[in-house]
Amino acid sequence: EHRETLQDRVPQTRIYKAWPAPEWANSDTDLLQLATSILGGGKNSRLYERLVYEDQTATNVGASLLSIEIAGFIYVTATVQPGGDAEAVERAMDEENARFLEKGPTREELNRVRTSALAGFIRGAERGGGFGGKSDILAENYVYGGSPDFYKTALERLEAATPRAIQAAAKRWFTDGVYVLTVEPFDTALTAKGEGADRSTLPYPDTFPTVGFPAFERATLDNGLELIVATRDNVPLVNFSMVFNAGYAADQFGLPGTASLAMSMLDEGTQKRSALEISEALQQLGANYGAGASLDTATISLNTLKRNMDDALDIYADIILNPAFPENELDRLRKARIAGIQRERTQPQSMALRILPKLMNGVDQAYGQPLTGLGPEASAMAIDQAALQAFHSTWIRPNNATLIVVGDTTLEEIRPELEARFGKWEQAEIPSKTLAAVSQQAGEVVYVIDRPDSAQSMIIGGHVAPPTSDPADLAIEAANQILGGDFSARLNLNLREDKNWSYGVFSTIVDAEAQRPFLILAPVQSDKTADAIAELRRELSGYLSDQPAQDVELERIKANNTLSLPGRWETISAVNGSLISLVRFNLPDDHWSTFADRTRALTIEEVREQAERVIQPDRMIWVVVGDLAKIRESIEALGIGEIQLLDTDGNSIE
Repeated sequence: EHRETLQDRVPQTRIYKAWPAPEWANSDTDLLQLATSILGGGKNSRLYERLVYEDQTATNVGASLLSIEIAGFIYVTATVQPGGDAEAVERAMDEENARFLEKGPTREELNRVRTSALAGFIRGAERGGGFGGKSDILAENYVYGGSPDFYKTALERLEAATPRAIQAAAKRWFTDGVYVLTVEPFDTALTAKGEGADRSTLPYPDTFPTVGFPAFERATLDNGLELIVATRDNVPLVNFSMVFNAGYAADQFGLPGTASLAMSMLDEGTQKRSALEISEALQQLGANYGAGASLDTATISLNTLKRNMDDALDIYADIILNPAFPENELDRLRKARIAGIQRERTQPQSMALRILPKLMNGVDQAYGQPLTGLGPEASAMAIDQAALQAFHSTWIRPNNATLIVVGDTTLEEIRPELEARFGKWEQAEIPSKTLAAVSQQAGEVVYVIDRPDSAQSMIIGGHVAPPTSDPADLAIEAANQILGGDFSARLNLNLREDKNWSYGVFSTIVDAEAQRPFLILAPVQSDKTADAIAELRRELSGYLSDQPAQDVELERIKANNTLSLPGRWETISAVNGSLISLVRFNLPDDHWSTFADRTRALTIEEVREQAERVIQPDRMIWVVVGDLAKIRESIEALGIGEIQLLDTDGNSIE
């Protein structure tokens, strides 16, 4: 045993325990991968359950294996609770390790981590590059295994693994030669120095591939559930996303934050499965589940191995059709939701994004809800089981949904499976969200939320813009990208690269079914707040007058938006995301297949025309979160008008 202790600028103590491990191609390596997953690979692992859930002496734990050409090492880590007993944590780590060596893993544990490992390999192999992608797999197997297809041997070992074999491998490697490193907090900053690499010349491709959007089919079940199926059979995965026309905008019929909370609670229990049973079953199948809400939609997703699709679909359908919204889970999530709202009310960007929609759209319009989706504390306290059930019974209906299926299946194959699970799902009358047109602000206005002692000010400017479905959307987006839509855009080059007042400034047009927010986000050092607002106003005015978009800027945007397409639709999840856009904004079916040609055809005249149409500096609503005592006088000196003070809920306090 070897021990060392070091100090670093960290808030908590961390313990590292490491053992020697075999080379990459050794058969024990595959067994040890499974062993470390059982010990410390996620919330269901032994160390996590013991130290984080039961003892609550650590905030996080992990176990992993690094194997390369001639050797490797196993390491287990635990991050000690602030002020906790590091020695007690290490004793618990040793106890769990000894128990594992004595009795080995259970068959259930093995099945869970084996399925997870197989699913991870397949999801990685779906991509061409990156860690775990095709090129990475082939290169690693060639260099370390002697053949590009050595991964087949590893997969055979994975399938053949038994609890006894894993226990035996662990005993061979976990029992001797341990190195223990304890990292403790200290107060002295460390610095690092070194010479940089020579980047004076970089390789650059001279040819680029072309790509088309995958073909897809449409159908409708008898109960009105619309289907879109895109076949991608390069890997045995299938992704399901059920999209509902609901979202934060649906909260106008109930309590703000209901949509977001309802979606997060769907997998917290059904009529016949508990939250933990759902989680365990999905892990055993190697399936990933997710649900959430956005401004216009609510989405429930499932990504599963093809061979486990039937069982995963059973759970997926149960979650969608039969959520129980159990009181005990609601109490837990409500506390977490209130804590999240409190965090939003202390963080400058979320403080502004909570109130800006109300200022832009008014309280009666569907988009007047906080852009974060959480709503106020009082609403979170008031949302009960009945409110969640009402949201589900109102909005989660087949005639308000489109189910998008992408992966190793066809419409002919999947339709009967979906009919069997969703065919008896009943329709209901769906309310019509109020998305009436909103008038622009009569003139510029500045609102300030006081945040004493802030070293920075968060400046967010905004006004309404045309919807995503606008026929000129490509030109609108290009105009925004040139102004502030990426790192090399004008706003960031000015306030970050030239003046060094900010770490990053950008503008965005948030996708929406109706008029959408055009936003500028600029966190700047506090003493440059007024100067930054002046620069932003100057950039906006110049963009519409003597400094319009230039050909070289448009060509850069066109190249970026088209040459990136071969990688854009590499995975089924990416294809799924683009199909969701078709559904959400009622775009034509050929929208993505013609995207590249339409982008290349953009002219500088079109971009300038849309910039003048959309960007309205004299109607801008400015929200500034910062230290009022330090910034008020200089902002007033800009002559925009009298500052209006707001609290963190957007109410006037003056």
